[in-house]
Amino acid sequence: MSDAAAPVALRELFVEMNDLKRVRSAGRDGSIAERLFAQGWSLLTGGASAEDVALDITATTLAATRLCDLDAAFLAAAGLSDAAASAVLVAGFDAVTGDLDPMLRDRLRGRLAPRPPGQPGPLPAFVAALAQQPRAGVTCPGRARILLEPPENHAEHCLIVAVYAVCLSPFYRADPGTVFLAAMAHHFHNAAMPDAGFTGEMLLGDHLGLIMAVTTGWAMAELDAPLRGHVERARAVLPDDATAEGRAFHAADCVDRVLQIAQHLRGASTTMAAVLDKWELVHAGPVKGFHDRVLRDMRIP
Repeated sequence: MSDAAAPVALRELFVEMNDLKRVRSAGRDGSIAERLFAQGWSLLTGGASAEDVALDITATTLAATRLCDLDAAFLAAAGLSDAAASAVLVAGFDAVTGDLDPMLRDRLRGRLAPRPPGQPGPLPAFVAALAQQPRAGVTCPGRARILLEPPENHAEHCLIVAVYAVCLSPFYRADPGTVFLAAMAHHFHNAAMPDAGFTGEMLLGDHLGLIMAVTTGWAMAELDAPLRGHVERARAVLPDDATAEGRAFHAADCVDRVLQIAQHLRGASTTMAAVLDKWELVHAGPVKGFHDRVLRDMRIP
């Protein structure tokens, strides 16, 4: 039996999915991750179970990893039938999910079949507040912060952690609904509390616990029963890795935190040779030969 702390097979999927915090489209406010965070909370306040929302949002996120905003709403507006749109979404899903746990993969894939939409509920104020609250960047007590632009926001972070946690749940034998809900709610305090990172938390000292409790309470008060109780119980896994759900959450949180910084470094270190050769920036087509001659004769790059 493997003693690995996490499944390496999901690494490339997580790296690629992380970019949904940075993909935007005309006519739509915010990144894909930010909008899926809001969609998830709308479904939750509309009465859907945490497990149903976890599976729906995770399936949608996985399809968007390659398709971006070529989503169900756009495909329907462009004239595709429900069946044709579903086939496109499944193709996007299949392109990135080969290494997911097979049983989870089948459950998620089924969520992309034509079906009635969930009933949306009202968005709590903390949803917009978390989308407006930037993350702190790299901070360490005694050192100046490293802030890489553009910063992610807390809604984006929470959504990606939630989806990572669902993808990891079979590995830890964790309940996907619990880990999803815990991740979606784990930065409630930052809806009101500006993020000064680890440095700020250390400087607050003994005041940190009280401030986090008060600001978390403000967000919790925006939820009605029974959802508030479900969130309270899910958040109980956050303090440690003593439970399967705690391990799935903390693995997802750690991975997202590091990949967010890694993508900045990856972009800065990418070479033009790699972009032209491996990523085929000037790709195959009827005018590729002409394109290649233009670049050669103009000595570009």
